[in-house]
Amino acid sequence: MDRRAFLFTTAAALTLPHLAFAAPVNYTPGLVEKELAAGKTVFLDFKAEWCSTCKAQERVIAKLLAENPAYAANISFINIDWDEYRSAKITKDLKIPRRSTLVVLRGDKELGRIVAGVSRKDIQALMDTALAAATA
Repeated sequence: MDRRAFLFTTAAALTLPHLAFAAPVNYTPGLVEKELAAGKTVFLDFKAEWCSTCKAQERVIAKLLAENPAYAANISFINIDWDEYRSAKITKDLKIPRRSTLVVLRGDKELGRIVAGVSRKDIQALMDTALAAATA
């Protein structure tokens, strides 16, 4: 193998784990309802760019997504910008108390929620709940 092929192969191998899961989608009005109507399990992340707790949650979620591609393959991850949607209907309907709130929905049911928690164990448990519902 020549050096060029080796470098190309190495670069591809290093890039693939990052492409193995789809990035969360940013919320737009009606998106959650559309995903739920399609029978999908939805993982909502109410976050703000400036929020340190949100950043900690984001790091844990990213690691879990990288470790288990089944999450992204079966669950719709949606980021909801707290600064833009704190007074929106979805926030009020779900009684979201603050930024750094994670919620899992399936059909017309809330399957779980974490408010301001950053524990890997707790976030993984919530993601596992979502995965179990999505694959049932």
